[in-house]
Amino acid sequence: MLSLKKGDILTKIARYNLIRDERLIYIDVHETKAGTLAGKFVAVPNLINIVARQEFQGSGETEAEALENCLQKIKDFEIEDLFPKKDVDLKPV
Repeated sequence: MLSLKKGDILTKIARYNLIRDERLIYIDVHETKAGTLAGKFVAVPNLINIVARQEFQGSGETEAEALENCLQKIKDFEIEDLFPKKDVDLKPV
């Protein structure tokens, strides 16, 4: 039994690099070891500290399924479209 707090999620990660238009993003495929995610495997595009929006994350019963599901979701999008936009507050000073 793993020593985790209630609600913790523990995953094992396989990392892929996707080079698109001479730019690189990571796709981490998480294998659930404890806790609950969207599937046994979840593929998450990221820029290390920025995670892609949920609609671009893939899931599946195998690593290959989750990766393929993710790649299908992102194939027609530019890299910058995958990530949340920071709202700029333009209030007058």
